[in-house]
Amino acid sequence: MDSETIDQLIAADAKLEASREKLEAMQPGSYCIHRSWGFGKIQSYDSDANKLIIDFEEGKEGHAMDPAFCIDKLEILGHDDILVRMRTEPDVVKEMIDKDRVGIVTAILAAKADKQATAIEIERQLGFLIPQDRKRKKWWTDTKKDLVREPRVAVPSKKTDPFVLREEEITPEEEILEEFFATKKAKQKIILAEKLYALSKDKDELKEHLESVLETLTKAIESTKLLTQADRLHGVWVRNDLARDDSTDIDVETLEPTSFSIIEEAAENLEKLADELPAAYYHRFLDLLTRTYPDKWEDIIVRLLRHSEGKFTSECIAFLYEKKKEARVKECFERWLNEQTMRGPILQWIIKNRNSVKYADLIDSLLSPRLLNAVFYAIDLESLQNASTRRIPLADALSDDTELIPLLLDRGTAETARDLAQTLLLNQGFDDLTKKSLLVRFIRKYPSIQSLLEREAAADQEPAADSALTVSQKSFDLAKKEYEELVSKKIPENKQAIETAKEHGDLRENAEYKMARQDQDTLLARKGDLEKDLARARVTDFSDVSTDVVGIGSVVELHEGSSGEVRKYAILGAWDSDPDSDILSYLTPLGQRLLSRKVGDTVETEVDGAKEAWKVESISRWVDQPW
Repeated sequence: MDSETIDQLIAADAKLEASREKLEAMQPGSYCIHRSWGFGKIQSYDSDANKLIIDFEEGKEGHAMDPAFCIDKLEILGHDDILVRMRTEPDVVKEMIDKDRVGIVTAILAAKADKQATAIEIERQLGFLIPQDRKRKKWWTDTKKDLVREPRVAVPSKKTDPFVLREEEITPEEEILEEFFATKKAKQKIILAEKLYALSKDKDELKEHLESVLETLTKAIESTKLLTQADRLHGVWVRNDLARDDSTDIDVETLEPTSFSIIEEAAENLEKLADELPAAYYHRFLDLLTRTYPDKWEDIIVRLLRHSEGKFTSECIAFLYEKKKEARVKECFERWLNEQTMRGPILQWIIKNRNSVKYADLIDSLLSPRLLNAVFYAIDLESLQNASTRRIPLADALSDDTELIPLLLDRGTAETARDLAQTLLLNQGFDDLTKKSLLVRFIRKYPSIQSLLEREAAADQEPAADSALTVSQKSFDLAKKEYEELVSKKIPENKQAIETAKEHGDLRENAEYKMARQDQDTLLARKGDLEKDLARARVTDFSDVSTDVVGIGSVVELHEGSSGEVRKYAILGAWDSDPDSDILSYLTPLGQRLLSRKVGDTVETEVDGAKEAWKVESISRWVDQPW
């Protein structure tokens, strides 16, 4: 566009004055990037229609755009921009992509008016240079490692902060040292010292500052109360690594605090310490345990493994294998599986590594229906213990792994599969849609299980349970305790009893087996009832009841018509009935009739044909009386 055209546009819209420079750059032959349309080249300006004509590379040639409308959506690129150079000198840029990754990024930053760009902005630019997603992702990951050592570029500590092209070169060591001595946060000092160690290997930049860095870091580890034991151990290791890198003969094991002293301080809670350590230090932590506890390290690591999660689970197993303790791992896995105490993270590890050649001897014998039973149990237990958790990783792993259920069922019988399918239907860790999806995998192996799915569908048509149940905290806790005992003890014991009874011979003549199966039906039915009741339960402390009318939490004095006696009853929650103590559930016939009644009202009850009239003499609150 010429000056006269730009003046006319600004005259029509005064706000465009601030964008005059950008309008002047909208010349035929200029390259640009549009937020929606991508990379393009301005071909001409249609003065009659007041539109720029732009050819976009994504198949949109000759696209007309009002410059006033697209002023904030269109970025005009300079001739030296790396994206323009990709079109004007592609061989040079392609060679830079292969051999000068940092040069590509500095070119992107140099093209920006403020010489900075966020990771997201850089990745968007790279999308026009490196079209293949996988190749681009690896390229950018490798480049970020190179940028850490690049004096011309300031690398952000937060993902949302920008990369900045410096006017003056500053070595990464100098930048980190400045921040290290400036920050007052002990944990930040540890992180910066770790970065310093990673950058300064085989270099001399740090040596003149090393003594001061070690002294400052040691004081931070010793003095602050804000560091966890894991933070302190992390800091000690970083300090020791820096000290070892020095040319002097420093015995790092004598520098206080030592890694041994921190382990001894945390001896009662090593699980928490392990959970809070950075994953890169897991192996180092386990090795430290072998040196701190030479006589009992194996038992300690097995204990840690039993309660481990994520990468630490894998590291514990790999470490025990490294120490030639395969037999101990196998014995523990077999025992935990038989006891039904194997936790979700270990079960996930087994599922993930079941095709591993290294762990074949450990895992192969575990791949049976009992493993699937353990998986269901762990999922059910986690859903109960963490009711607010939306996602259960083990449940996701089972749902995503389409081959696992058929593989485990292949080593069992139709009857075992049916028992497991029933367990699945009662499991609280899956939604109904997922249960049915998993059940299909059972049916493909054993079509007779189809009847369970049909029965479940019929149950869906039944009317929903009535309104919520109002319960006291005490009765709720007792019901929850009963449920947990069913899930963790009685049902597993019953399943073991069934397995034991099966070993006694012909099931048709096996009384022990039949009794155990009957017990199973009773236990599972009770489990289902408790699940429904606990889901409906609404806990109250009875403090919101008034004395105007009878409510849940009222104490009522009643005049009994037939005897003339005055009786005193507490009307409490659904599970609180204790007639011997004159406590009635609000769901009892008398409790139901008394609700919302006032002093002076009369209610009637009928038990076995005998009618009785009750007159309300007074109303008080349960919470106000020493019952």
